[in-house]
Amino acid sequence: MLPARFLRSCTRFPSATVTSRYSGSQNMEKPVETSIRAKLSQNLEPCHLEVHNESYMHAVPAESETHFKVVVVSDAFRGKSLIQRHRLVNDLLKDELAGPVHALSIQAKTPQQWEENPTINESPGCMGGSKHDPQMGKKLSSQV
Repeated sequence: MLPARFLRSCTRFPSATVTSRYSGSQNMEKPVETSIRAKLSQNLEPCHLEVHNESYMHAVPAESETHFKVVVVSDAFRGKSLIQRHRLVNDLLKDELAGPVHALSIQAKTPQQWEENPTINESPGCMGGSKHDPQMGKKLSSQV
């Protein structure tokens, strides 16, 4: 729980905005995405939070939960360097990173930084080794 002094400066923003981008059925359970959202919300009390499942951009089976981008705006990042912010997020999501999550892109900003520049960086295209695996199509179709 963050001290009240942090919460006051976040009140300029609506309560944490949570969005997700998912290529599969919207009615499917998304346990990894749900866990990421819950941990970041509970521990960082963000003013703005976006959780994007970007697995569809990679050579993984349909509806996978392996590649994510998070955009987190929180006073918890005040006074912390970028590496400290990323370590904090990685620490909170250590179980997901040890298991199903293969890649995590993090944008961690203070409310002031977000107010000055509320843009989200585009994710690069997949550069993974499986992209060049001539058997990948066969592997993916056998998992469906």
